[in-house]
Parts: sequence; structure tokens; C-alpha cells
Amino acid sequence: MRKWRPRGCCRRNMQSRREGNGHSSLEGDSVICDSLALLVHKLAGLTELHHCLSVWRSCLAPSPAHRGEETETQRGPGMGHSQQMGSHLPRPGLLPVPSTAPATAMISSRKHLGASSSEPLPVIIVGNGPSGICLSYLLSGYTPYVKPDAVHPHPLLQRKLTEALGVSILDQDLDYLSEGLEGRCQSPVALLFDALLRPDTDFGGNMESVLTWKHQEEHAIPHLVLGRNLPGGAWHSIEGSMVTLSQGQWMGLPDLEVKDWLQKKRRGLRKSRATAGDIAHYYRDYVVKKGLGHNFVSGAVVTTVEWRNPDPSPLFQVSGFLTRDQGQQPFSLWARNVVLATGTFDSPARLGVPGEALPFVHHELSALETATRVGAVTPASDPVLIIGAGLSAADAVLFARHYNLPVIHAFRRAVDDPGLVFNQLPKMLYPEYHKVHQMMREQSVLSPSPYEGYRSLPRHQLLLFKEDCQAVFQDLEGVEKVFGVSLVLVLIGSHPDLSFLPGAGADFAVDPDQPLSAKRNPIDVDPFTYQSTRQEGLYAVGPLAGDNFVRFVQGGALAVASSLLRKETRKPP
Repeated sequence: MRKWRPRGCCRRNMQSRREGNGHSSLEGDSVICDSLALLVHKLAGLTELHHCLSVWRSCLAPSPAHRGEETETQRGPGMGHSQQMGSHLPRPGLLPVPSTAPATAMISSRKHLGASSSEPLPVIIVGNGPSGICLSYLLSGYTPYVKPDAVHPHPLLQRKLTEALGVSILDQDLDYLSEGLEGRCQSPVALLFDALLRPDTDFGGNMESVLTWKHQEEHAIPHLVLGRNLPGGAWHSIEGSMVTLSQGQWMGLPDLEVKDWLQKKRRGLRKSRATAGDIAHYYRDYVVKKGLGHNFVSGAVVTTVEWRNPDPSPLFQVSGFLTRDQGQQPFSLWARNVVLATGTFDSPARLGVPGEALPFVHHELSALETATRVGAVTPASDPVLIIGAGLSAADAVLFARHYNLPVIHAFRRAVDDPGLVFNQLPKMLYPEYHKVHQMMREQSVLSPSPYEGYRSLPRHQLLLFKEDCQAVFQDLEGVEKVFGVSLVLVLIGSHPDLSFLPGAGADFAVDPDQPLSAKRNPIDVDPFTYQSTRQEGLYAVGPLAGDNFVRFVQGGALAVASSLLRKETRKPP
């Protein structure tokens, strides 16, 4: 049996993990500006402090933080912003050595208004969903320790924890602690952190966490979290009444249980599950309650991330724009480390068939919500066509049925295909999804209707959409079928949008020759640091690294925080 080893002595296991995963503004833009003042004070010279603050204030106030849309496509070497740097890039993603010291600065729409600094930011996190929030919490000096009197139900883990009582989990060997743990995730550190936060949850228990949290300012690492949306990320884009796939208690972040938060809001769980609206509100509130707001910049769209590799560590440039009522405010920041935490909901998957760009064809459930609200789709309309056999498509069916809208539900797989997610969900926990599965099984579009207003098209392939709101399908026998529809929802999954990286991030995937995919081909990271195996200083967490559930993405944040703290410890005084 190996004994406890201090952080920094872990063996380097570079094996890749091939498998995963009503809203008001925050405390106000003034909070962000004031907190950025402290950050800039640390990073910039005093003579330039006021100039930098004026730039940040003009960028962040008083506009609301709302989701910005990408306006730039993927850039190749020497294109876009990189042209302003004066020389050709040596290879995609690498920056030429600048003639002057890098600037931690915002860029105005007219000219460079940088507040120069001899030191870049230690960390920039791209993405403000659960992964980014949890990492910000850990980088803000909140440090996990094992409670002195805690007894973990896993005997091997308990024995390891007693070997280093009084030592922060961040300062211990995560490889050693996670060895021997098993569960519903392939990531050893994700299993470890989940076991510490929810010791017996997979056995139906609700034992309290064995961790206690201490706020230690001396362990804080300055950082910024850039996100298009409010803190919580894509959760703010999901229809609020939808219930979570995971149990509500699994949606929480460290040191603030969802059930306790809901009780204070006089809300509750629905058969152990929470609504998407409550979870989005919880994540936004978490940032406020934990005092993290000064690290977050909402309405920030990242368009390029480039880097060079000088000794002793790489240097990254993160560029993009802030969305404002008056338009877009460009920015450019420098950092020693960049963490990718964008999730996978940025780019809906497409069928690639003729007519998919027609105005009645959509790729997000919100389009149906809007059409229903404005009366563009009613129970008297032609059917709504829903394409897909996953949970998003099932949510659309449930939404349409709630408003008595006629539905045609088409999908390529057989209803009894074991790969369908419905065949993997417990019926007692997810009765509404199994009801949709039952409808899919029992209702063929050409058979009598036991479910009025619903028809299913199993094992049908869509050929094209016509301008007169018609969809043409082909069945297994090659017979073509044409259906008139009022609106189409193509809900067949989504892909991460890493267009701001060279090659859209494909070079960093487990298999660089295949498209990046959270489920099949995630970013290849070290399992105990979540640092890219191909680029020092570049990290990935959450679905990008193969962790597809909130309860497990937090382990990636733990691994990154431990790695970054180790780097800070090694820095010369």
C-alpha cells in the first residue's frame, strides 16, 4: 500500500480518457468594475491604473449582460486579429514574439487602449457554466479539507484520508487518493471529488460531505471567467419548466446544497429533480453568495485564442468582444494559462440536407416556445415536425403535447434500439421520458391513433425540406413520403464551438483526425491535471474533457485548481 504523497510527487499518468458527460442581473456592473480595479492594481503599474479602469468601465457598464452571437468564423494563420501583430504566425495558434511586453488590456473599437503590464493574468477561464463556476470557487482561495471526525463509507479511501489529516485535498496526490474508486464516470478525479462531496449517493443515501471548506486568501489565484451568458451558461437558455435529467442534489456545487438553497427560496424538488429555471438561478446566485462576482465578465464572446511557447512557460492571447446595447467592444487579454469550459451547446448538430436553412426549420427548442407564445403555431396548425430520438427531442414532444400542438416525431433508429437513451433510464425516476418512448413505440404515422395529435416515424431518413413547408422522408423500403408541417425542430445533438482555436480544437482531441465530440472524441487531457497532452498551459474541463454531468465536472475543476496551485508554488519569488 502506498502512503500519502504530497502534491507534486504524483506519478505522471498521461493516458487519455476516451469517454465522458426568472433571471435578474448579478450584483451589477459596478461590482465587476470595482473588483477588476483590484486585479488591475496588482497587474498594472500605478501610473496606468486609472486609464485601465476607464477602459473596463466603458466596456462593462451600464450595458446588461446578455448572450452575444459569434460574428467571426474560424480563422486560419495570419488572418483576422493576428494580422495586427506584425508578422506571420510560425504555425496555427502560435504567436510571434511581440516587440514590446504583452499588455493586459481591453481594446476600444477605434484604437488600442491597453493598460500595459509586465505580468499577464495567471488564468483565464473561457465559459461560465458549472465547470467554470466551480473552478473560480477553488481559485478564489476556498480550500477543501477532510473533517477531523468524518468517516467515509469507502474503507480504502477512508484509510488514505486519515494519512494526511489537516492537509488540503488540493495539496494531496489526486492519483493516489482516487486509485480504486469506481462509479458512473471514467475520470478518476471526478469519482474522487464526487465521493468526497456525496459519499453514498449511488447507494441511495444522503450522507453529508466529508469535506469542510476554509477561505484562505493566500491560496487565491487571480483569474477571469469569460462567458456569453449570465453565470450558469447554457442553463439560462433552457426552458425554465423543464426538469433536470440528474437528481436535484447532483446539480449542486461545493458548499451550497441545492435542497438548502431551494428551501430558502421556498421552492422544492419534483420527485427528487429540479427545474432548469431553478438550477440556472442557483448557479447565478452561487456566484453572488460565494463572492465570486468580481471574477466574472458576462456578455463576453471569445473569437481567438493564440499562444507562443517561450521559456519557462507559454503565453496566451485571448481576444474577442463584449456585447453592449451600443454594439460590440473588442478586448484582448494575456494569460499564462487558459481553461476551456465552454460545454457543448454552442453549435447544434445539423442534418446537412437541402432546405435546412429555410426559415421554418430550427435547431433549438426555444424556437417552438417563441412560436407558441406569439401564436404562430396553434392546435389548428399543421403538425410540428420534431426530428431526433434523444432527450432534447423528447422535451420538445412534451412541450408540444402540453400545448395540444399536433406532432410528427421522426427518427432514424428503431424504437427498441438499445442505444436509445430511453432504454437506459429507470422508469420510476423518469416517467415522462418513458411516456414519450411508449408513444414512439405504439404510434406509427400510418396506424390508428391511440395518442391523438401525435404520430411517430421510426427508421425514416429525411431527404429534404421544400419552401412550401413540406418535409420529404424515405422509409427503409425506399418509399418517399411527404408531410406538410408548420415548423421543424432538428434536435439531434450539439457540438462544442471551439472556432476560436486553431483547427476548431480538433488538433487537441483524442483522435485529431476525427471531429471533436464530447461523447466520442473529447479533448485529450492528463486525467489528474486536465491539462492538454499537446499544449502546456491549456486545460479543458466539463464535457470538452468527456465529463458530461454536473456532479462529475467538478472533479475536473479540482484537478485544474490543484495543477495551477502547484505551478504557483513553483514560481520564483
